[in-house]
Amino acid sequence: MIKTVMIIAASAACLSCAQQGRYYEESGSVFHTLYHIKYNAPGILTDRIDAELQAFNLSVNPFNPNSVISKVNRNEDVEVDDRFIAVFNKAMEVSEHSGGVFDVTVAPLINLWGFGFEENDSISQQKIDSIKSFVGYKKIRLDGRKVIKDDPRMTLNFSAIAKGYASDVIAELLEREGVENYMVEIGGEVAVKGRNPNGNCWQIGINKPEDDRTGLHNEIERIVTLCSKSGLATSGNYRNYYLKDGKKYAHTIDPRTGYPSEQDLLSATIIAPDCMTADAYATTFMAMGVEAATRMAAGIPEIEYCLICPDSLTGGYKVKLSEGMNAMLTDAGHAFPPHYPPACSLLCRRERIFWNFTDMQSYGTGYSAVR
Repeated sequence: MIKTVMIIAASAACLSCAQQGRYYEESGSVFHTLYHIKYNAPGILTDRIDAELQAFNLSVNPFNPNSVISKVNRNEDVEVDDRFIAVFNKAMEVSEHSGGVFDVTVAPLINLWGFGFEENDSISQQKIDSIKSFVGYKKIRLDGRKVIKDDPRMTLNFSAIAKGYASDVIAELLEREGVENYMVEIGGEVAVKGRNPNGNCWQIGINKPEDDRTGLHNEIERIVTLCSKSGLATSGNYRNYYLKDGKKYAHTIDPRTGYPSEQDLLSATIIAPDCMTADAYATTFMAMGVEAATRMAAGIPEIEYCLICPDSLTGGYKVKLSEGMNAMLTDAGHAFPPHYPPACSLLCRRERIFWNFTDMQSYGTGYSAVR
């Protein structure tokens, strides 16, 4: 795990924050993605954060052959831990609410299309139909700490929800340590509470949906201002995709069809009380499309949304917002520097961290969760 640690000076506008301790900033890589954490504490918490991340890695990372989820996928006799149970139960809840549009048992289809932890370069309708016969959230359950499968070929992939929960886990750790002001971002999934080093609400950027698999183009569409404890996640199909025979295949797989989703959404940003919930519904909305997503959101009062979809009239795109989300948004032109300052390195851009170097305030992630 590669990481850096910085100390950030709090501004005079946040004397009460400074009296409680310094702001620390930690960044690095974990779970094949990048993370960025800011928190106000009497002392640095690097060792505790690292321990939590490694414990999480050993629980629900399907790319780690020694993880609990990998052992479950291999049908080994294993008792799952509390982290696995928390993610599994939330996944089943969202699967039920969405009528199976969100489904963590879709792992074999994700692998088939080349977006998972196994590779397969041969795709046919026959293969898709065969795999669909053992995909479905109603075919798997927990019995205590044991996973019961209706078919031993079933495998799980928590990628559409786990990074959000990882952000929650670190947030919970910080709160146990008495931290009241923090921003945790893992792979673009964000958990925040309190104030930033300037004593202001945290501001998180939502990217314009530009096709870019490098992750280097980060023009901001809107800014979300978060003043209370919240989780925010974005799912989009404009970065994790591939082209084959002139056709674009995006990473969001619709378990109902077995194919990559072709809905009318470019990205979905969700705000929820916790980041795991935001993460799950962002993916769900991408697979549902605009109309079904907004109907579903009407029945879930604890979430807010920002949906970006193509505009057939202009050839560009349009934004659909919930009422609560609209109240939290700022036009990007009024809150962010228009360009990266020269001091911002390639690593800074890849981490999607946008800085105003005039007052050294971090605005947070440039996009959340393009999985």
